[in-house]
Amino acid sequence: MARSGIEVQEAAIKALFLREIKTRFGKYRLGYLWAALEPLAHILIMLIIFGYLMNRTMPDISFPVFLINGIIPYFIFNNITNRSIGAIEANQGLFNYRPVKPIDTVLSRAILETIIYAFVYILLMSVVGLIGEKFEIIKLLTLVTTWILLVLFSCGVGLIFMVEGKTFAETEKFLPILIKPLYFISCIMFPLHKIPKEYWPYLLWNPLVHAVELCRGSVFPGYASEGISLGYLAFCSLLTLFVGLALYRIREGAMLTS
Repeated sequence: MARSGIEVQEAAIKALFLREIKTRFGKYRLGYLWAALEPLAHILIMLIIFGYLMNRTMPDISFPVFLINGIIPYFIFNNITNRSIGAIEANQGLFNYRPVKPIDTVLSRAILETIIYAFVYILLMSVVGLIGEKFEIIKLLTLVTTWILLVLFSCGVGLIFMVEGKTFAETEKFLPILIKPLYFISCIMFPLHKIPKEYWPYLLWNPLVHAVELCRGSVFPGYASEGISLGYLAFCSLLTLFVGLALYRIREGAMLTS
């Protein structure tokens, strides 16, 4: 029986997903453990450098839990967007097969990054819980919704830069320069309520600030999250995804031809 378009795309994404896993982790001795080592090492370094200082600044909040709920969302956004821009070049030969489209490479990489960091998040939160750090997941639905919207936002940004990257090769160099400053202005190392209110109107334009603070508000009872909006994150995610899909729709033929 002939398969529908959705079934064909699902098969293509699954094949690309398995290929991506084998390419990224199959040749290393520790295999999939490498996926957890990067965020784990990053968090440990930050705990060593800033742990004592932040415990004095925020004595009522577990700094390891605070840091995990800031760094992991940023890593999700950073990895999905950066890997999307190189998705076409990495899978160029596969586009000779008609079922495989450039958007499938972005989706397969986004799914892989989401699974990796969901596992890392659960692992790290379980470890800090076992060693006595206090937190309570009081808004599980909000936490899951925030993650979904963050992934959609990352896919939208990734699609935009993937399409533009085929037109302007310099985009691949420009994207990391654009994303790096977001690490310092997305409330990853500090809570929003510690920033003077006169700067809030500028910071709150950044959807990552809303994603990070919503994650923290979901695991800390009474966490101050004034000015944070799930609706704003949803609006930015859907708008960015729409723009990315529209650009992709316009440029798909040219990308496949090139």
